[in-house]
Amino acid sequence: MNHQPQLDAMLRDLQERAKELKCLYRVDAVLKHDTQPLSGLLQQLVAILPEAWQFPEACAAQITLEDQVVSSTGFAPSEWMQSAKIVVQGQAVGTVEIAYSRALPPADEGPFLAEERKLVETVAERIAAHVAQRRLTDALHGMAAQRAGVPGESRLLLDLLRGTDPGLLQRISRKLVHHLSWNGVQAARDLLQRGLPHPAAEIDENQPLRQPPPAGAADVTVEAFRMAEEHMSEPELLALVTTWMKEEKAGFLVQALGSHDSTLAMILEAIERFRHSGMAEGELSPATLRGLRVALLRRIFSDQRDFVEVGREFIGVADTYELVRKIIAPPRSYGRLGGKSSGLFLAKKVLEKSPLAGPLLRQIRVPNAWYIASDAILHFVRHNELDGVLNWKYMDIAHIRQEYPHLVSLFKKSAFPPDLARGLALALDDLGERPLIVRSSSLLEDRSGSAFSGKYKSLFLGNQGSKEERLRALTDAVLEVFASIFGPDPTEYRAERGLLDENEEMGVLIQEVVGKQVGKYFLPAWSGVAFSNNEFRWSARIERSDGLARLVPGLGTRAVDRTADDYPVLIAPGRPSLRASVTLEETLRYSPKRLDAINLETNAFETLDAIELVRAHGDQYPQVRQLVSFLSADRIEQPIGPLSQYADAQPVFTFEGVIRKTPFVACLRELLAVLQKALRTPVDIEFAHDGTDFYLLQCRPQSYGGDAVPAAIPANIPVERLLFSARRFVSSGRVADLSHVVYVDLENYSLLPDRESMRAVGRAVSRLNKLLPRRRFLLIGPGRWGSRGDIKLGVPVTYSDINNAAMLIEVARQRGNYVPELSFGTHFFQDLVEASIRYLPLYPDEPQTVFREEFFRGAPNLLPELLPEYARLSETLRVIDVHAATGALLQVLMNADAEQAVGFLAAATGRAPEEKEA
Repeated sequence: MNHQPQLDAMLRDLQERAKELKCLYRVDAVLKHDTQPLSGLLQQLVAILPEAWQFPEACAAQITLEDQVVSSTGFAPSEWMQSAKIVVQGQAVGTVEIAYSRALPPADEGPFLAEERKLVETVAERIAAHVAQRRLTDALHGMAAQRAGVPGESRLLLDLLRGTDPGLLQRISRKLVHHLSWNGVQAARDLLQRGLPHPAAEIDENQPLRQPPPAGAADVTVEAFRMAEEHMSEPELLALVTTWMKEEKAGFLVQALGSHDSTLAMILEAIERFRHSGMAEGELSPATLRGLRVALLRRIFSDQRDFVEVGREFIGVADTYELVRKIIAPPRSYGRLGGKSSGLFLAKKVLEKSPLAGPLLRQIRVPNAWYIASDAILHFVRHNELDGVLNWKYMDIAHIRQEYPHLVSLFKKSAFPPDLARGLALALDDLGERPLIVRSSSLLEDRSGSAFSGKYKSLFLGNQGSKEERLRALTDAVLEVFASIFGPDPTEYRAERGLLDENEEMGVLIQEVVGKQVGKYFLPAWSGVAFSNNEFRWSARIERSDGLARLVPGLGTRAVDRTADDYPVLIAPGRPSLRASVTLEETLRYSPKRLDAINLETNAFETLDAIELVRAHGDQYPQVRQLVSFLSADRIEQPIGPLSQYADAQPVFTFEGVIRKTPFVACLRELLAVLQKALRTPVDIEFAHDGTDFYLLQCRPQSYGGDAVPAAIPANIPVERLLFSARRFVSSGRVADLSHVVYVDLENYSLLPDRESMRAVGRAVSRLNKLLPRRRFLLIGPGRWGSRGDIKLGVPVTYSDINNAAMLIEVARQRGNYVPELSFGTHFFQDLVEASIRYLPLYPDEPQTVFREEFFRGAPNLLPELLPEYARLSETLRVIDVHAATGALLQVLMNADAEQAVGFLAAATGRAPEEKEA
């Protein structure tokens, strides 16, 4: 199907809307000059207006204002005209007229568009507001000019305001009485009391309070200014009235933000109007300013209390001026930006404004981005009559898992609303042909206690080709992100946290990808994630507050996803010299060997051999000399001289130069500290570096679990009671009274004949997750559970498959290459932390490690009884009732300070299994 005519029409509509917006911006820019002669301003306006109409070459404008008539060149009345009255204080004082000089194609109103009718009326309203404000300003200036030697200046001010705007006079009079009362003027208090019920004893009666007749508006006004004359100096009074007048001038924005009837479009338009009004937030009173900021945060960003309390310190109206131009929303949207977009925007403002942010942090950048409002997904659903999916979350999780792929396909085949498509086309014009990432930004994610790590889709786009091809790919990605809100993992996650009935909408963040071109690929030099708190320390010298960072070459997907075939570089920003890999063998084994990038020729996301990319492109790779070292004989050394001299050497991604020779680690350490201080919580960030600049990509509260205090390890556990022990990468905590163990046999798993059999193990684990007592069973098995990549190296599960477990133990054996990656900081691992699912890696081949494999292989297996349909997996998957097999329960004690953990059989402790509070 040829979509070009539809695309052309869409672009024409966008161009017309852009002309109209540009016209309003220019009108506001002209009218903010309230000290220039009005005739000159009107002359500028009639020159601006014709350009905003469809056929500017045949268009002219005229403004009539009281005794002034100002026209653009060639204006003459015709049969093709639009007009709007200029109304000030209820009186028509002029008109704005638009005329065509010849017949033109018919539209909504003769040759005029419906949007042009709204435009001419809006221009007339802006002129009226300017005239009213100018009258008040002139009145005040007149009063000030007559002040010298004239008694009763406050009465003069009263008369001037009464003649210009009686409604404003009443409001200012009430404020004046309250101001005087607060400052101890008894007469003002008495005046206020006239409007209060009395006597005070009536307040306790079970009947409506009797209100006395209110004082007349004229009486209050006269009294207010009389008292002000007695108790205030003339400069004080003038300053107060001027401030209140300015607040009145900003009243349209206060009203738009405070009204539940205001759509997002109305709010964004009010912000633009405020921008061009010449007003500054500093001219408002502290109370008005705080109320304005709080309302702004709640309507555009988030209504979460923690966000609003911090955000009002760093986000003002002026901070949103560029943002509002990049929000895509349905015509009557009441949506917000969502968690991911709001968190990043707040972090950016913290770095710009926090007095604690030094020069290093001021240089941190945030990628150019566009935003789709959170309720756009509802607009899409209703546009396609798919309302039934909104109750999808209440279905059985197994049914959701089965039907979810069909739902994704249905979304992608459905029609995308034209108004949203126009917004995406405009976004592409701004973003150009730079690669993009389309990210979820739901209302519930990236909040304290509900990070939704990795639950929703993030999709990379090469963004190459014709405008039509790029728009089609972007639309397809947005629809897939929309659909991800109905997936099994986020549904289970919401249900666990009591959020299933909460309003969950899906905002979308469209970001430029950070990076540079290397050959046919586009990628950052390096990316990563970092955390304020390090919960899994590899050295007793590392403090929890030293933090944790996972660094990878290329795109950051391999830093946040659990991969089966690679490793990141781990550092503690507070102690960068204490590496997780110490020996040469460990450095070689645990260094990154693959990276993710975008192929600009195929528009595809690809995983590459990092070493081969360096060998092929050498110095084209940004900052490669700081990222790689070279293996030479029995040591690793950094490159000296051109990389071409190392054609036969073996590059190793050690990040040694980045860590030792650049300010990166110092910047990261300061970044975590400043954000944690400003946001009042430990943080979890994502970042990327293109070789020149450091970019912040995401910021949210760090996930947390239950209380993790070091457990005392008994000195003399009987050997026959000890099932396992560990001495490496131990965290702190206690897991008491485990009644069952789900054991995946290391050797038999590797001998399964095909991938389908391995996936069957994952499905059986998922079923057991629902059958066994919640938080009373232990999962134990080989390799990296839940990893992206080779499922031979780990059981293929997701969070919703194991969320009821109390603990996960991953066993590393030299045979079969089962080596648990230290996945601290991945989305998978953050899920375990949030849910208080304890984790322990076990290395049975190391000295001083105990692993009673014969117990796990020899105890009676309940799998055939619990899941007869999976009985064929009995040699690989075993379910052990610990009490039935031993007469005891399994206790696990972990002590990070002592770097020791034990699992042993003992009588019930009576302690409830550790579980995150609801």
